[in-house]
Amino acid sequence: MIADLKWLDISVTLQDGMVHWPGDPAVHITLVQAMKDGCCANLTQLNMSAHTGTHMDAPRHYLQSGASMEQMPLSAGMGTARVIVIEDAHEIGLAELIRHAPQPGERLLFRTRNSDTNWENGEFMPDFVALSVAAAHYLAECKVRTVGVDYLSVGGFHSDGTAIHRALLEGGIWIIEGLNLRQAPAGNYELICLPLKIMGADGAPARAVLRPLEPQGV
Repeated sequence: MIADLKWLDISVTLQDGMVHWPGDPAVHITLVQAMKDGCCANLTQLNMSAHTGTHMDAPRHYLQSGASMEQMPLSAGMGTARVIVIEDAHEIGLAELIRHAPQPGERLLFRTRNSDTNWENGEFMPDFVALSVAAAHYLAECKVRTVGVDYLSVGGFHSDGTAIHRALLEGGIWIIEGLNLRQAPAGNYELICLPLKIMGADGAPARAVLRPLEPQGV
């Protein structure tokens, strides 16, 4: 039964002009060599931030001496994971997290109201649901392995973004941002999330997929 359960792609499709963090480079994906123009092959050029779409943050993103992407242990992005549906429409808060009892070594993916929008095809949403500072410190205290969110940052746009990132990264937690969790109900899954292996990088785009470990409800 389990072997027949199918993989679910939880990655955002990279596309020219897609939403990006304000102040980061805009996304430009262009065909610089085309067979239709007589070239022997098609050749695509990518111009974008390493933190575009579905991506992972390395400790170096906010910690000067932190590990960079080529140093990421594969266990941070591969193994069992738990999708948690967050009821709070404003933040991933401490009180709600406590009810879910995070465990050491867990990979936790948070599905919020962000997932109810096609955010990658629209304008930047400054009021997206993000972790609170207290929740970030709690996850670090719980020694979870990986945290994933369904928008471009674990930290809010208006405030506390730096403090939230630092709390997680200093706690040894690897971060996945920009997930598409619309079709992922709460439950336990097998996760594969592999970012590009870029020397010295503070982040990298990734392809992420889930496979349920038990039949999912409607």
